[in-house]
This record gives sequence, structure tokens and C-alpha cells, in this order.
Amino acid sequence: MMPSIADIENSDVAQWLALNQTPGLGNAALCQLLAKLGSPEAIYGASLSQLREVVNDEIAQNIKHGVDIDEIAPTLDWLQKDNAHVVTLADSTYPQRLLEINNPPALLYAIGNLHWLNHPSIAIVGSRNATPQGEKNAEEFAASLCNFGLCVVSGMALGIDGAAHRGALRSNGATIAVVGTGLDIVYPARHRDLAHHIAERGLIVSEFPLGTPSKAQNFPRRNRLISGLSLGCLVVEANIDSGSLITARLATEQGREVFAIPGSIHSPLAKGCHQLIKQGAKLVENTQDILEEFKNLLTEISPTGLMDKAALESTTSPQANTVLTLMGFDAISFDVLQQHTALTTEALSAMLMMLELEGKITVLAGNQYQRLI
Repeated sequence: MMPSIADIENSDVAQWLALNQTPGLGNAALCQLLAKLGSPEAIYGASLSQLREVVNDEIAQNIKHGVDIDEIAPTLDWLQKDNAHVVTLADSTYPQRLLEINNPPALLYAIGNLHWLNHPSIAIVGSRNATPQGEKNAEEFAASLCNFGLCVVSGMALGIDGAAHRGALRSNGATIAVVGTGLDIVYPARHRDLAHHIAERGLIVSEFPLGTPSKAQNFPRRNRLISGLSLGCLVVEANIDSGSLITARLATEQGREVFAIPGSIHSPLAKGCHQLIKQGAKLVENTQDILEEFKNLLTEISPTGLMDKAALESTTSPQANTVLTLMGFDAISFDVLQQHTALTTEALSAMLMMLELEGKITVLAGNQYQRLI
């Protein structure tokens, strides 16, 4: 039994933390114990014979021996921060989409706004060694998708991941970073400022206890959460051996949509995307290719919470037709288009968003727009 933990304030949270740090007790076995016995308190109150029905004798003995309070004290102290959280399977804020996947984490450590855990989201992943154009594509797609109310999920790695987070933040949208370390460690270190901004505007999530360093075996586990939290997964650039292909495979296994941006047949960073397309991923050239897969969902969300269903189904207004005429068929920047139309920033942004959703224009890199019809 664990009198030292049971007697402290927030003992319920402490017991979850202690179970998560019990030697030999993996997440799958912990979930099996919870399914059988119902709660951490019941697990600690169970007999050795009851525990042995789920785990081997060594792990059962470790559970009965308990975890020293000193081992979880740093996490309990960390939880005193305003934006630090532990979310367990018993909490109403636990992300419902993770309940659909194989081996959902029994608990999550999080920094930021828990609201985003259950917000409609899309994963954007790709190579750590991305090309400048690849990073620009990731940033532009993330910004555009956030403008339609989706939250962008990625892994805060160098390359495509970082660009996707930056694009979401640039659009004043939200983003979730799922990491493979404890939340007291920023990896890679050069993303320290980015991590700070994500925690302010979105959420950073990990299933690993504080102090867990970066290890290769952690990242496939992280990837299943990136795809699991999302409605779909967009791969921007990836070679054949890229970890982002693991995320795409997991997304397929979890019943999520998979999207891929094609590239040059001569580029190694396009080969992973081309392989995904051959396997059934949807080829993506613009945001509309993704949005049409979520059209029903987009009647319920927007950057402010609810998107007017009638607006989604509206025909092009005379004013929008004027904008199309002024655009011509060459790429044009937002600033130049605003000069031609004399519309306010808000009015023009709303009109361009609707024209993009209707498939009449597309958004290019560098905040450029191009007419499609």
C-alpha cells in the first residue's frame, strides 16, 4: 500500500503519477488494470493474486511496494504552474479521439490550454531535413487550415514540424505539439522560443514523465498520438525512411484520412509522399483538397468557433465576382489585391476564404492567391 501518497493533497493525481512511474508497468498493462479494477485506488487496494491476473509477479510486487513520494514530488510541484496539467483517462478533458486508437495513453502531461485536446485538428508532418520550399508549403498549409478553424498537430521537430507550428501561430490559430520527452525538456533545444509560443497559444503534450530524455524508441509512440489526435494527416515532404511515414501508416490504421503533397520525381524528399499516394493517400495541391474531405465538419467550426452553414453553401456574390475579375489568372498578393478592391482587411480575408472553400481560388506560398476558374 501507499500511505505516503494516499495521505497527501491531490492523492488521486499522485496515484496516477505513481502508477505511470512503476518499474516494469507499461501503458498497455496499466490500461488493462484500470479496465479490470476501475481506478488507481482500486489497483493499490487489490491483492497480489488480483494483480497477477493481469501482470506478472515482479510487476505486481512493484505495484504493492509503491513508488517513493520523492519520485513524483517534482511533478506535483510542476503542476502548481497555471498552465501545467495531467490529464487522465478518468478526466472529462481527455481527448475523445485518442479513445479510438490502440493503446491510448493512461495519462497525458500538458502545458497550455486543454481546450484544444478535443478541437477538430489536422496533423502536418514531414522531413526534419526539409527544403526551403517544403517548409514554406507546410507553413502556408498550416496557416490556411487554421483560418478554417482547424487546429494543427505536429511533433515540434526541426523542418516540416516546426514550420507547421509557425504557420498556425502566424495565422493566430492554435497548434498542438506532441513531444517524445518529458515536458521539462525542450527538444530540439533550438525550438525553445517556439515551445514557449505554442504553450501560450496552444498546447504541448507528452505521455512521458518529467525528466524523460529524447530516445529513439519514444518517437513512434509520440507519432501515434499525433495521428490519433487528428482527423487526418498531411505529409509535406518525406524520404522513404522518414518517421513521418510511420505517422501516416498509424493514421491509416486509426481510420484517419491521409494526404500527401507531390514533388519532383528526382527529389528524395518527394519519394515518401509519392509512395503514400500510390498506397491510396490523397494527392494534395491546395487547401481545398483537404477541406472537401471535412466539408460536413466545416459547417460546425470556424476560427471563432462556429461557421455559418449557409455561408459554406452560398453562391459567389457579385462583389466576389468582382474580386475574381480583378485577380486575373496570375498569382497576386493580398496587399495588391486589397489596393485594387479597396476592401477592408477583414472583408477581403473573409471573401478570399469563401472563394477558396468554393474551389475558385487557391492559396500559394508567400500569401499569394491565384484564380482557378
